[in-house]
Amino acid sequence: MTGMEWLNEPPAWREEADALHVTTGGRTDFWRRTHYGFIRDDGHARLAHAEGDFAAEVTFRGAYSELYDQAGLMLRLDAETWIKAGIEFVGGRRMLSVVVTREVSDWSTMPCPSDADWIRLRLTRIGSAVHVHWAEAIEPASWRMLRLAFFPLGQAGVGPMCCSPQRAGFEASFRGFAISPPETPEEG
Repeated sequence: MTGMEWLNEPPAWREEADALHVTTGGRTDFWRRTHYGFIRDDGHARLAHAEGDFAAEVTFRGAYSELYDQAGLMLRLDAETWIKAGIEFVGGRRMLSVVVTREVSDWSTMPCPSDADWIRLRLTRIGSAVHVHWAEAIEPASWRMLRLAFFPLGQAGVGPMCCSPQRAGFEASFRGFAISPPETPEEG
């Protein structure tokens, strides 16, 4: 994961081989206004520069135990324009989660139908559309669509992200992060 920069470097992290291991700081999150009324932009994201059409993929896991513990991928133009997607701990269970933010955040979740420890996530950007897909970390991947969202054009940062809005010390691991040319996503 060379050539990447931290947005809000976590208090503890290490890289080994193709893996990134992160321990979050206290009460970290990415959120803008909707419902809760606050703005948080202090979650941890390790971002690479990407522009035009691309697919970004990572395999990840987390030690989810507290409300809103989360890990996955972030796509970010700036503090008011970003997408975070992955697994979030809500209601005592792991939920597939996507937050799309264009000045204000919207949030969608669904129960994660897999008990797999490692989950794969792919964000595919084609023009002003971002397709969010997930799969179990097995080969070959059986990708399932989670969300399709509008996202403005422009150079962005993309990479692994994690947050823990209720505590410090959430542990997440990421492996196999890659940016590649996009394939036309299959929906469904």
